[in-house]
Parts: sequence; C-alpha cells; structure tokens
Amino acid sequence: MIYYNVTINIHESVHDQWLDWMQNKHIKDVIATGKFSSARMVKVLVEEEMGGLTYAIQYTTDSKETLQRYYNEDAPRLREEGAKLFGDKMLAFRTELELVSEH
Repeated sequence: MIYYNVTINIHESVHDQWLDWMQNKHIKDVIATGKFSSARMVKVLVEEEMGGLTYAIQYTTDSKETLQRYYNEDAPRLREEGAKLFGDKMLAFRTELELVSEH
C-alpha cells in the first residue's frame, strides 16, 4: 500500500475558504480519479515560524504505478485549480510513503 501525502501550509486570511474547498471539493475530486481508495486529512499541531496553519492529506493507493498514472493523468489539472484559487497563500509539498506494517 502506498500513501500519497500532501502537506499544505495555508495563510490565515484564506484558511476558511481553503478548508471548505478541500473538504467539499478537492479531496472528492482526487478520489473521483479512481486512483485512490481513501483519504484522510489531519491538522499538524505545530506552530509554524512562517505563520499559517498546516495540514496533511494522505491518499491511499494500491501501487506506485497507480500513483504515477495519477501524476501523469490528473495531478496537473487538480493542482492548477488550487494555485488559481489560493496562489502564494498556499504552500504544498508532497511525499510518497510505503506501508511497512500496522500494529
């Protein structure tokens, strides 16, 4: 199992709009690609020196190949929407995680 983790710092001035967009549109759009089986959103409980609020969204997929298909077929369009709406008030970085074990 592969987790596609997107960590986002969002400026306070657009936080509420962004949170609504994430929960009611963007995450659903990512799931609707058919390349992820689930997603969870968590708030990072650390005060950032740069300000803003930080969240991590973890999307679950079956393989690196499926994740690569997402990058090729869907990611540019979905990332562009966020960039248009929130511009430099949103900073994102992405990591790929592989499940080793659950306890």
